[in-house]
Formats: sequence, structure tokens, C-alpha cells
Amino acid sequence: MSDFKQDGVITTLHRLPGSSLEHIESELRLFASRNPMTLILPSLFSELEGPALSNILDELQHADYINQIVIGLDRADEAQFHFARDFFARLPQDKRILWNDGPRLQAIAAELEAEALGPTELGKGRNVWYCIGYIMAANNSRAVALHDCDILTYSREIPARLFYPIANPALDFKFCKGYYARINAAGKLSGRVTRLFVHPLLDSLRKMLGSSDYLEFMSSFRYPLSGEFALSSDLLGAIRIPSDWGLEVGILSETFRNMSNRRVCQVDIADNYDHKHQDIGNDDYSGGLARMSYEIGKAIFRKLGTEGVVMDEAFFRTLKAVYLREALDMLQRYDADAHINGLKLDIHAEEQSVELFSAAILDAGSKYLNKPLETPFIPNWRRVFSAIPDLPQRLLEAVERDNAGN
Repeated sequence: MSDFKQDGVITTLHRLPGSSLEHIESELRLFASRNPMTLILPSLFSELEGPALSNILDELQHADYINQIVIGLDRADEAQFHFARDFFARLPQDKRILWNDGPRLQAIAAELEAEALGPTELGKGRNVWYCIGYIMAANNSRAVALHDCDILTYSREIPARLFYPIANPALDFKFCKGYYARINAAGKLSGRVTRLFVHPLLDSLRKMLGSSDYLEFMSSFRYPLSGEFALSSDLLGAIRIPSDWGLEVGILSETFRNMSNRRVCQVDIADNYDHKHQDIGNDDYSGGLARMSYEIGKAIFRKLGTEGVVMDEAFFRTLKAVYLREALDMLQRYDADAHINGLKLDIHAEEQSVELFSAAILDAGSKYLNKPLETPFIPNWRRVFSAIPDLPQRLLEAVERDNAGN
């Protein structure tokens, strides 16, 4: 996106004409000795067999400024773990695989769950949380970035632009969020949950509630649901990771709680971004975009509750009505944008998505009212290490023994 407008309450780092990956990487090599960088790759074993991850590793082989790569491996048996060790062996960086289904990490997980200090729900949030714990135990990073393993349009420019604002000592950022355009291989405008749910929902809440520091903060992000971000190691230990599908929104909410806006930025990391696409799902919220919107709605409502916003059934009924109008108006804008750029947009399917998302608002609101104190956040690792002082060493030993094949 080659504009240069600064709007919202956080800094936006654009992709402007003349941008050079070679220049960014040369500076990152200089920064690396002072600010070592670690990249987290949360991965299902199935992604090792998918179309994206092999190309990601080909690109990362040239990102020689990265000190360490930590792979969180889920849903892998012993044979699949050994396959993963060989699969990632081509990476020249120091690397560690967290075999989350292996007996050593499973024993640690059982201990933490017994003390109500660990996640009980499987998923990306749990995977990322254990990767963070390992990085904090290793204590050898100053900047940490994360991106998904299903990016079909991957370039090593993604980690370079994520790391740069955190690793550059001349800047003062502690958190950096990636953003991009979402156009799939068939020339279709993607990103429905962001376009048709999150942004219209935030606009509706601002219309109903007026000025709110939290809503202004969230509305400043161009792609709040992107799975790509970077942060400093000191913030890493402070944030609580959500265990449900509200992961990205929850991390932004935690950043809002822990950081001044001036230390938060977003960066354009790709001309286009495409990955595997979720089905729309249905109204039982068991999966797909329906569950995603439901969990995101709950996460936002919980945060507003902690900010002192009083919500009741009438509030959520009104919010649904305002959202519907905002989302349908927004849809007309996207339709015009698709036309002039020669992209595909199925108005009928988009309106069906809006209808499903509007129902999710009421259901998420009802869930919030029934359980206003529900918290899906996993304790941060500072608390965990304080409660179990020898855990860092035991976690390191478990991962080292797994990776050594012992």
C-alpha cells in the first residue's frame, strides 16, 4: 500500500517506492549482535505436508540475521517428530523444535495444568505460549517475531519488516503488527472476518460508546487479525496469551494494557498475502469463520467490560442493528474497490457472512452476560516461573533432549 498517511493512535510504517529488502537485511545484520532475534513458527504436522511451508524454509535459509528459529510442532507422533527434525534441518540458523505431543513436554504440561498454570485447550494459543516459555527460559533474544506456516505467498521480506522496528536501536517500538492486502490466487478479495466483522463492529461500538482509548487503539490497526507480529523480550514475559480463537485480538488487548501507544506500530509486510482459507461454518460456532467471529466478539466484550463499559441485552440488540448497517455499507465500498481492480466479490455470499456475523454478536454478548468473569487467558510466564523456579531449566532440558534424539 503505497500511501503515507499516518492516522489512528499508532505509527504506521508503509511500503513506499524505493523500499529495499537488501537495505533492511543489511541493517538487521548490524543490529543482530546487539539485539538477537528469534522467530517463532507455530505449526501443525499437516503443514509440513502442505504447499506453503517448504517454500517458507527456502526463503528463511537466506535470513541470516535471525539468531534462532523456534518451531512449535502440534499433532505429531514420534515418527512424525523425527520426520520434522529432518524437514527443518535445512535451516542454517540455530533451531529448536518443541514436540508438544512428546512425553517430556506432555509431562510438563500435565504439571502446569494440575497447578492451574497452563492451558487446557489445544490450539495455536497453547502452541505459541509454550514457544514463548522456551524463549524466556533460554534468555537469548531481544526481539521475537511470529508468523504462520501456511502462507502461500511467502517472502523473507515478511520477517525482515517485522523485526526491523523492534531490533533497530534508533527506534523505540516494543510491539509491531504486520498488515497486508488479502487477494487469493483466484483474484478474489479475501479477509472476510476483518473486512466484514471486526472493522464494522469496532465502528459500531465507537458510534454507540463515543470516545474510548481502547476502541481507538484497536481501530488503528489495518489488519488486526493478522497472525504476524514482533515484540520485545520484556513485553514477551508480560502479556497473557489467549487460549481460544481470540488470539490475535487478545494479544492486541494485552499490548494496549502493557504499552504506551507511541511504542506500538504496524508495518506493511507484503504486496499480497494468501494462505489456507477457512470455511464459513454454521451457527453452532463449532468451527470456521463463525467460531472465529464468536470468539473475537467475546474477547472484545470482555475487554470493554474491564474498561468499565456496562452492557446488557438491550445494548447487544442495538449493537447488532448498528453493526448490520455498518457492515452492509462497508460491503458496498469493497464492491466498488473490487470492480476497479478487476477482482471478484460475491455479494450474495458476503451478505450471508454478514448475517452470520450479526448473529454471532448476539450470541457472544449472551455468553458474556452469562459468564462475565470468564477469562481464557493463560497466565504469563513470569508468574509461571515465579511459582515453579526450576521450570526454566527443566523446560530447556526437555527440549534439548528431544532435539538430540535422546
